[in-house]
Amino acid sequence: MAPDDFSTIQPYLETTPLRTGDVLIRADTPIPTAHFIEDGIVSCIAVAADGQQIELGLVGREGMVGVPILLDAERTPNEARVQVAGTAWSIPAAALREALRQRPSLHDFLLRYAQAVAVEVAATALANGLYKIERRLARWLLMCHDRIDGDVLPTTHRFLSLMLGVNRTGLTTVVAGLERAGIIETSRGSITIRDRDALLALAGAAYGAPEAEYLRLIGAGAEPIRPE
Repeated sequence: MAPDDFSTIQPYLETTPLRTGDVLIRADTPIPTAHFIEDGIVSCIAVAADGQQIELGLVGREGMVGVPILLDAERTPNEARVQVAGTAWSIPAAALREALRQRPSLHDFLLRYAQAVAVEVAATALANGLYKIERRLARWLLMCHDRIDGDVLPTTHRFLSLMLGVNRTGLTTVVAGLERAGIIETSRGSITIRDRDALLALAGAAYGAPEAEYLRLIGAGAEPIRPE
C-alpha cells in the first residue's frame, strides 16, 4: 500500500503470533480485529447450520483476514482458522474503519484486494463443482506452496479431507498416487512438494485465475505470491 496509507494505520498495528488452529474470525460473531498476514496460512471456511465445513479460500502473506470490515459488515457466517502457524500485523476493527474513512485511497486499495478474494472463492466453487479430487488437490497444494517459504507444508489427511470436502479414504488414495509419481512426499504431519511443474500440469485450468487477478488488481509493483 502507499506510504501515506500505511502511516495512517501503522500506530494501531500490533504483532500477533498465529498458532495452528487459532480462530481469527468466528461465525456469526462480531469481528474485533483485522489481520495482515506476515507469514503462515489462514483458511477461510464456510460453516453450515449442521456443522459441515468446507474451505472457501486461503490467505497468506499476500493478504488480510477481515474483508467483511472493508464492506461495512460487522460479522460473517464464515470462519477464519490458522492452518499454518506464523505471524500477523493486527489492527482493531474500529481503528481500521476510521482509517478507511480518513483515507479513501486506502479503502480503494483494500477493496481491490476484496475483489481478488471474491475471484478466489468463485474459483474454489468451480473447482469443487467440476473437477475430480486429483485436480482439486493439486490446486490446493499449489496455493499453499505459493504462501510458504520452502517446500514443506504442515498438514494432515484429516485436515485435507475437511478443507476439500472429500472422503478421507478417497483422498488417501489420491495422495498415495501423487507420492508414487514422485510429485509429493508425505510424512507424519506434513507434505513436501517435489515437482511443482507436475502439480501445475495436473491442476490445469483449476489454478491461476485468482493469482492473475490479484496481480492485476494490486498492481505490477506487488511482490509475486511465490518468490522465485
